[in-house]
Amino acid sequence: MSVSQSAVHLVNHLDPDYLRQALEHDVRTGLASAPKWLPPKWFYDAAGSELFSQITRLPEYYPTRRELAILRREAVDIAARSGADTLVELGSGTSEKTVLLLDALSVTGTLRTYTPVDVDAVTLGDAAQRLTVRYPDLTVRAVCADFERHLALLPRRGRRMVAFLGGTIGNLDPAAREVFLKELRATLRPGDTFLLGADLVKDTGRLVAAYDDAAGVTAAFNRNVLRVVNRELDADFEPDAFEHVAIYDLRSDWIEMRLRATRAMDVRVDGLGLTVSFADGEEMRTEISAKFRPEGLRRELTAAGFTVLHHYTDPTEDFSLVLAGV
Repeated sequence: MSVSQSAVHLVNHLDPDYLRQALEHDVRTGLASAPKWLPPKWFYDAAGSELFSQITRLPEYYPTRRELAILRREAVDIAARSGADTLVELGSGTSEKTVLLLDALSVTGTLRTYTPVDVDAVTLGDAAQRLTVRYPDLTVRAVCADFERHLALLPRRGRRMVAFLGGTIGNLDPAAREVFLKELRATLRPGDTFLLGADLVKDTGRLVAAYDDAAGVTAAFNRNVLRVVNRELDADFEPDAFEHVAIYDLRSDWIEMRLRATRAMDVRVDGLGLTVSFADGEEMRTEISAKFRPEGLRRELTAAGFTVLHHYTDPTEDFSLVLAGV
C-alpha cells in the first residue's frame, strides 16, 4: 500500500494483522520459556510511550541528554563526513532528535530526502507532516516496517546515512546484534554511512539508577507490558503483584529489567488459551540494555563489514555516536 500527500510518501510493509501476530508469538514463546521473558517492544503503547518520555527527563536517566549533547555539538561534522543527501532513521518514533541531523544536512547543502522507519503508521504520518512544515523542500518517504525483519525492503535511493539512535542497539542480544548489523551492511552501497548511538560501560550504581529511578516511573513503565498483554490478549495479569527489578550483569555488560512475582499465582491469557503459573519470587525478564566499550563497538562493526570513520562521545564519556562507512 502506498499513500502520497504533498511531499510525504508512506509505504506500509506490515499487513493489518502483523503486530497482533507478532505479539501472540512473543507472548506464547516468552511465557513458555524458562526463565520467562517478554520483549521490550511491547512496552510502547500510548501509555508506555508517555511513560518513556517522562523517563528521558528524569535526573537519573542520562542517555537521552548525553546523545542530544553530542548531536548538538557534532551534527554538522557528522553530516559533512557522511556527505549524505538522504537520512534513513530506524525506529524513528516522533523523530525529535532527527531535527538536529536534518538541520545539519541542510547546512551542508545536501539534504534531499528523509526516510523514517517505524512499526506505527500513525506516528510516522504525524512526524512526517510536522517535518514537511519545517523543511518545505524535503521529501519524506516514510516506511512502516519492522527494522529487525524488513531491512532489505528499505528504499535505496540517494546517498544514505542510516541512523539508529537512542542506544536501541543495546536491546538486542549479541547474536541478534550480529545478524542485524550484517543484514544492514548488506543493504548499503559504497558512499552510504551508518550512524549508531550506543550507551557506554560506566559505574554500576549510575547504570542501575538510570533503570530504577527514585520516583518509580521506570517501574510503571516496566509493568505497562503486562497491561498491554491484558488488553490485547485478554489476560488477567495483576501488574501491582509484580515488583520492578533492575540489575547489572557484569559478565554480559548489560542491564536487565525484570518483573518479580510477589506471590504464587496463575495467570490466564484467554487470547492464547493459556494458563501460566508463577512461583512466589519468580522473575520474568522484560528488557536487556547492553552497554559498550568503544573497542568492542569497533570490533562488532568491523566484523559486520563496516569501517569506523569517527567515534563521538560527550565530555563525561557516558554515551557514544559512531559513524561507520561501507
